[in-house]
Amino acid sequence: MIDRNFKKVIILITRKLPEKIEKKLENNFSVILNKNDRKYSYKDLKKKIQNVDILVPCVSDTIDASIIKSGSKLKLIANFGNGVDNIDLTTAKERKLIVTNTPDVLTEDTADLVLTMILMICRKINVAQQKIMNRVWTGWGPSETLGEKLQGKKVGIIGMGRIGTAVAKRLSTIGMEINYHNRKKHNKKIETQFKANYWSSLDQMISKMDIISIHCPFTAETFHLLSKNRIRLLKKNCIVINTSRGEIIDEQALADALFKKKIGGAGLDVFEHEPQITQKLFDSDNVVLLPHISSATKESRIAMGERVFKNISYFLKQKKPPDLVKIKKTEY
Repeated sequence: MIDRNFKKVIILITRKLPEKIEKKLENNFSVILNKNDRKYSYKDLKKKIQNVDILVPCVSDTIDASIIKSGSKLKLIANFGNGVDNIDLTTAKERKLIVTNTPDVLTEDTADLVLTMILMICRKINVAQQKIMNRVWTGWGPSETLGEKLQGKKVGIIGMGRIGTAVAKRLSTIGMEINYHNRKKHNKKIETQFKANYWSSLDQMISKMDIISIHCPFTAETFHLLSKNRIRLLKKNCIVINTSRGEIIDEQALADALFKKKIGGAGLDVFEHEPQITQKLFDSDNVVLLPHISSATKESRIAMGERVFKNISYFLKQKKPPDLVKIKKTEY
């Protein structure tokens, strides 16, 4: 049971959450909802946070030093999302704020989307569907819309943590060769399970792969990790998949490579300057562009909300929140 005194705790939720979660929060706390679900402007958020005890932002909200300092009563930032690159953790630490996130619950859905995009690109699903939608399909033919099979393809996973490992599980099951680059080599059990090959050199790995799938967190160190120079290392048939953060790829360089057909394709669920997208990506062939939907299932959204509620409850009971973010240098 939640203490009745907790009804005095003011919580600001920046976007509309599942109805079940919003009601649960409202029944236990004093909650400020975003009923029309429009993203708050920077100015509005700065104003709304002034008398708030707990902030529940989403990964699309920029919670920088100025926003944090505007919240004179702020004690907890319970991020609705896995990553915390949207939060100025240094300032949070200086202000002695607690920061939590919602890891684990979106792992399987994200891995499913990676597999979906790989299948769509390799089998040219968009091209095939457009023939039907444009009423230009004239019937079966042996040379119609030829894609490529997945079995035997080499995939290079950049950042084989929870999500990267879930991706490896799916892709190894369908016969793809698993390769990965991490700061630290996985234990033998994981490598044996997926027959995964470790590469200490990112440059060497990506130059040999048919598919690159990005799953490392976004930090100052991983900004443009897939840089213009590294994109030049990719094989002509290489497909790039990104469900992590858009800033990890030099989007303009990737768009140029796709437009000039120097690489085979791309599946992007995130973009460097969301919601803006580089025009050349629209003008390129064999590209799947999705609006940041990797965790967009009803089950995941509710599970994320439950984690937010649990983190808030633990914090108010003066217990360590289960998803406490340790503010330190992140490794991938």
